[in-house]
Amino acid sequence: MANMKVVMKIQLATSTVLTAIETTGFFAPVVFILFHIIRQFLLIPVAVVCLAGGILFGTLPGSLYSVIGLTCASITFYFFSKLFPIFINRFVKMKEKWLGAYTNLSIMQIIILRVIPFVNFSLISLCILDKTKTFRRYTKVSFLTHIPSTLCFTCLGASIQTLSPLVIAGIVMMLLALIYFFREKQAFIKWSDFFVKEKA
Repeated sequence: MANMKVVMKIQLATSTVLTAIETTGFFAPVVFILFHIIRQFLLIPVAVVCLAGGILFGTLPGSLYSVIGLTCASITFYFFSKLFPIFINRFVKMKEKWLGAYTNLSIMQIIILRVIPFVNFSLISLCILDKTKTFRRYTKVSFLTHIPSTLCFTCLGASIQTLSPLVIAGIVMMLLALIYFFREKQAFIKWSDFFVKEKA
């Protein structure tokens, strides 16, 4: 029953996205890419938009537009984090709560996290931001990590909706096991944290 409700919500969201973009005609690809950028502020799952892209444009064009759109969304997050530091505070707290303050994810771990639909998009972007030192490196890593998840959501999105909760749980457990397997074997701790001033 719960699975049916989730499927209905995904179908409704996908239908809404399709209707909104189809009305733009010739400019549909551009609107679709822009929709990926604003999607992160509307709390619409990445999988829903990628699935809509596959239905609208076909698997390969839809995947290409989604990779471009998601990369642009990551770039938007980058500039928001630099211009408005308060913007990422809640994601920093989320990272500390779920991943730990000093967790440094590997590229493979980030790729796997991107494939898990319910993992927050901006949280992963923050992990990439922490890992990379320059804008060019950040953009490159973001682009590369979007490719597998986009292909997965665009090609398999429709079939994923029909899977039972048990199968989905099994897939998620396997992905989590892979995340552990591909972990980096070192932790980074700020030097200043060794010298915390005593409270007066």
